[in-house]
Amino acid sequence: MSVIPQYTASDQTATLTDPDAIRVMIVDDSVVVRGLVTRWVSEEQGLEAVGKFSNGQKALENVVSVDPDVIVLDIEMPVMSGIEALPEILKLLPDVKIIMASTLTQRNAEISLNALSLGAADYVPKPTSNSGVTTSTEFRNNLINKIKALGAHRRKRTARQTPHVSATTSVIARTTKIETPAEAGQPVAALREPSRLRPRVLVIGSSTGGPPALASVLEQLGPHLKNIPVLVTQHMPSTFTGIFASHLARASGLVAKEGIDGETITSGRIYVAPGGRHMIVERSGASAVIRLTDGPEVNFCKPAVDPLFETAASVFGGSTLAAVFTGMGTDGAIGGKIIADAGGSVIAQDEATSVVWGMPGATAKAGACCAIVPLPEMAEKLAKLIQGNRQ
Repeated sequence: MSVIPQYTASDQTATLTDPDAIRVMIVDDSVVVRGLVTRWVSEEQGLEAVGKFSNGQKALENVVSVDPDVIVLDIEMPVMSGIEALPEILKLLPDVKIIMASTLTQRNAEISLNALSLGAADYVPKPTSNSGVTTSTEFRNNLINKIKALGAHRRKRTARQTPHVSATTSVIARTTKIETPAEAGQPVAALREPSRLRPRVLVIGSSTGGPPALASVLEQLGPHLKNIPVLVTQHMPSTFTGIFASHLARASGLVAKEGIDGETITSGRIYVAPGGRHMIVERSGASAVIRLTDGPEVNFCKPAVDPLFETAASVFGGSTLAAVFTGMGTDGAIGGKIIADAGGSVIAQDEATSVVWGMPGATAKAGACCAIVPLPEMAEKLAKLIQGNRQ
């Protein structure tokens, strides 16, 4: 376990006691939040808090000398807000992983999603009160898991490997622990042949890094989606999903909105699983309809990708086209294999362009994929398959 730095309430840097640890900077105007997150980080093996600051300006002044792997960045702060500091920090350290921390308000949800388009790696919803921060195990676990996964990815990119967290690790959602090197080193299975049937639905799963990735792909893919519906499950709280759908509508030029229970699935539209509900597909006569369920979490997620993929395969069979984008955990791997076994086609984002190669990596290792492609090539590959081109 790392040595816990002795902090006061003031802005400080700390001496790194483990040179192999993932270096974490905390930037928040709340003394309580800075202290708690510093302690949580310092209690985790393989993580060390190397600096804590009360506003974006102080973080910006110290970020190069501290050289963190991950920054936990509050949105609303005096002097310089997180959204103001974000692009300036990335100019100085382009590969640092920034997690935006914000309370669950509509305004902060919009800011958080904009921050992702500006280069933030992820966001974490923060309880609205100091007592909520103190008592929320969900907030702590969510934050620490994201720090570990993103920090490991940055370590790999900078060739600074850590013995505590393998460079190819990702947080396993079914067990909420970090993969062992043996698990992370599982080889990617051989690619399958794409479906011989023209797709009648495109289903998408994503998590960490997913919103900007999906927006960029759907912006290019929009003209090819006039005759096919798109169903998206992005790991995201309910405050965010409606705003996310609006972002996808602007990017694609299509109607995009949260799915509604019992709604008939229509070509040329994008349906986003609402936060806190699983979105699945059912057959209703000659049509396919959306069902929203309030069942237990799957892969510790709600909404989860696997229920969408599994039910899409049961309704559309070999005419199902699926894409798994960047994200922590393994959600989508089981459902992807079910789609592939039903004769459908599954595409995964490659490791080099993923913020975290957890979900797409697990899907590839499960033997579900007919292609593993870089993000800039994803739209072209999907467009070809939608047009019936199997090459």
